[in-house]
Formats: sequence, C-alpha cells, structure tokens
Amino acid sequence: MPALKPTGFYAEITWIGRVADRDAGLQSEPLREAVLDWGGIVGEAHGGVTRPACSRVSAQHPRGTEIRNTGQLSIVSAEDLAAIADDCGLEAIDPAWLGASLVVRGIGDFSLVPPGSQLQGPDGASLVVDMENRPCIYPGQVIEAARPGHGKAFKRAADGRRGVTAWVERPGRMALGNTLRLHVPDQPAWTHLGVARGA
Repeated sequence: MPALKPTGFYAEITWIGRVADRDAGLQSEPLREAVLDWGGIVGEAHGGVTRPACSRVSAQHPRGTEIRNTGQLSIVSAEDLAAIADDCGLEAIDPAWLGASLVVRGIGDFSLVPPGSQLQGPDGASLVVDMENRPCIYPGQVIEAARPGHGKAFKRAADGRRGVTAWVERPGRMALGNTLRLHVPDQPAWTHLGVARGA
C-alpha cells in the first residue's frame, strides 16, 4: 500500500533561483530552468548531500557537525510572498532577496504542508518537504538595503509564511511554468503532538 497519497493539489513554478556563492551574499540569481541532482540544484551554494549543522538543529547536533542536507532547496509560495510584502508595506517581495530556490503558486497555506510531503514535476523529479522554514534576520537586511525602511518588518511578517525547506529524492529538471503535484503522507496526526511540543 502506498505511503504517500497523490492529491488534487497542484502548484505552478513561477520563479527559480540559485545562490551560487553564499559568501558573496544571500540573494539568488533567477533561472529559467533548474537541473536537480542528489545534492539539490546544480551549482547551488546550499546544495550537497551533507551539510554542517547550524542553529536550526542546535538541540540535536553541535554546530558544524556533518549531517544529512535536508535543506537543499528553499521553496516559498507566491501567495505567502504577496502577504509578506503587504505587511512590510511593499508592492512586492523579490524572491531573490530571500535566496529562494523556487516560488510556487496554487497551494494554500503552503508553509504548513506536512513534512514528508512530496512535490513531483512532469519528468518525475521529486522534492521532499523537510519542514517549515523559519524566518531569520538576513532577508530583512537584504530588503532594507533594497527598500530602506521596510526590512525590519520582514521577520515578523514572514512568520508562518517563509515556505519550506526540501531535498531531492529523484533528480531531474524543473522549469518555469512546470506544474508540481503534491503528494502527502497517508498518516494521521500524532495524538501526542501538542504535548511533545510543550503546548
């Protein structure tokens, strides 16, 4: 019996980006197409099969420990970007400012898609959702440099809207205008989730 359920939810890729040199800055460069291998988007600074542990997993691993790279891509929704822009007092948020890998349109509450879900492209290329991406101060700094007076609002505006991190399960290609189908785990919510989170 399949563990993942294909759904009737689809998302269109409206933007693709790649951060070629993280030391040079957070911003991603726009692409028309992305080639995906086991490490993520080819040429992506955040790519690779493994990565050094960072603050997001500090409760599990000392910083710098080599761990599996489940954050190869940063995926945000066009709907969430529009809401963030509105709360920041901007007409639009350039996905490059966030270092985004993909912007998709068509799936509501995209940042809350269940971990373990998959987005599958037309050629079978598949991305596995790791978890919700938490907003940090760095995109706000990029926004502030580009639109003075608006960057400080980003972190609060992006709470629950920052998209997800994901990793490549099946390599392939993804291009602007491609449609991705959402597959979700065929598993009920864990009864003890609230207690485990300390609610």
